[in-house]
Amino acid sequence: METGKVIYKELSYEIVGAAFEVFKELGPGYKEKHYEDAVSKEFTKRNISYKRQIQYKLLYKGESIGMNQFDFLIDDRIIVELKRGDYYSKNNIDQVIQYLKTSKLKLAILINFTSTGVKFKRILNIK
Repeated sequence: METGKVIYKELSYEIVGAAFEVFKELGPGYKEKHYEDAVSKEFTKRNISYKRQIQYKLLYKGESIGMNQFDFLIDDRIIVELKRGDYYSKNNIDQVIQYLKTSKLKLAILINFTSTGVKFKRILNIK
């Protein structure tokens, strides 16, 4: 992969655009679940291929030792995790990094619905 190249640029743009559209319509202060439901509807409206509440097994030497569950898997390529709050917590970032390691995918987008708008962070799986 080229250094400095943004992976899945167009699809990432669509994902983030869907989150901004949801915030524009709903505004701040709702439960995470409500934002998730609205984002799901927006993905469908935009013809974005997704799966919701995906479970991945955490394996140790080929045996399952636990499960991870993330909010969305977009086009079998990008993990999207939604949060509510004004700041990215270390726990949220660590959680998304775990999801990337477990799934062996290259990109996750952490989206925060804040009191003033949408913040998003692209997180790469650096092996």
